[in-house]
Amino acid sequence: MTGSALTGVGLGLRWEFLDEVLAALDAPDHGARDAALPVPFFELSPENYMRRGGYFPAAIERVREHRPILTHGLTLSVGGLDPLDAGYLRALGGFLERLDPPFHSDHLCFSGVDGAFLHDLLPLPHTSAAAAHAAARIREAEQRLERPMAIENITYYLVPGRASLDEADFLVEVLERAGCRLLLDVNNVYVNARNHGFDPVAFLEKIPPERVAAMHVAGHEWRDDAEVLVDTHGAPAIAPVLDLLARAVARTGPVPVVLERDNDVPPLGALLAELAEVDAAYRRGLAAREARA
Repeated sequence: MTGSALTGVGLGLRWEFLDEVLAALDAPDHGARDAALPVPFFELSPENYMRRGGYFPAAIERVREHRPILTHGLTLSVGGLDPLDAGYLRALGGFLERLDPPFHSDHLCFSGVDGAFLHDLLPLPHTSAAAAHAAARIREAEQRLERPMAIENITYYLVPGRASLDEADFLVEVLERAGCRLLLDVNNVYVNARNHGFDPVAFLEKIPPERVAAMHVAGHEWRDDAEVLVDTHGAPAIAPVLDLLARAVARTGPVPVVLERDNDVPPLGALLAELAEVDAAYRRGLAAREARA
């Protein structure tokens, strides 16, 4: 099972700083571009760009001329009961064909019912039946997109139904049944561990490292009114999350890691400073792996 050739810490591409990225890419030579934009790759959500004309497709092509791009979907609803949306898959397939990422990722969740899209990532029951259902749909998506899939662990604030598996065992069963890869979101592991009272390190140790295609890291916030951590992607990643990232990288080796920021998005310069902190944790993980070897 081979991984992506991409390594290092990339950045989720957002409209808020797309113009700043394009300006940095206009630097006159390769060295100047790398100095202005020390980002080895970007990740984008196709739903934000496909089926659009004009500025955005041209902007993405300009980015792709200088940096590889990974794709991360939002609306596949692999755990849903409605049939997979044929029109969406056709449009997505055409978009992926143009960008040619090494794999496409989406979330292990459901997002709609009876044709109504709920604009949220809702958790599945942690059961073998739900794992089998999701795995079959992941395999179907791979076949129809003609591209390997990676599935992301989500945050959740309740588990529907009566769980017969813990989250890690449920996730591993989906991966094994589907034969797919994992997009490991270490912030989501941390948030769920704090909210539901499990050990995030023990969670990581259950994940087969060879299944991990890439990782996400992001920030979260504490909500006093609900007394929970909420995965907002609206703050810098905190030290315990970066420590968890280093532990994960020590197990997997050099897979691509993406820094995500979706809310309260700061200027690109502030994000690049945060990316440097994430990269330092990434390198700590690689050093720990080498020391063990």
